[in-house]
Amino acid sequence: MGDLFGELAAETGTLIRQEVSLAQAELTHKATRAGKNIGFLAVGGVVAHTAMLAVVGGIVLLLAQFVAAWLAAMIVGVVIGIAAYFLISSALAALKRTDPVPRETIETLKEDAEWLKKEIS
Repeated sequence: MGDLFGELAAETGTLIRQEVSLAQAELTHKATRAGKNIGFLAVGGVVAHTAMLAVVGGIVLLLAQFVAAWLAAMIVGVVIGIAAYFLISSALAALKRTDPVPRETIETLKEDAEWLKKEIS
């Protein structure tokens, strides 16, 4: 009986280490995905800013030949703002879909608890 409990304790220790390792791997994967989406969010902001700096002057001057300069600037600003909105909103939507909870690990921990209960009884 002592050997049986010793074996059970050793297997339980191994199981717990494996579960911790699984949780770590799962959280690392989710954090990597979230980091990637945050990177896309930052790139979207930089692209929007660069577009405004590089294009606004030329387009405003071009449009100013046909409409008032203030109206040309407003039109260009709205168009660039719409592009930035879509880049940023898609990155934010992807971040909101990211589930930080290690669901697989929680499920296997529940299964392990059930297994342990059966082994003890």
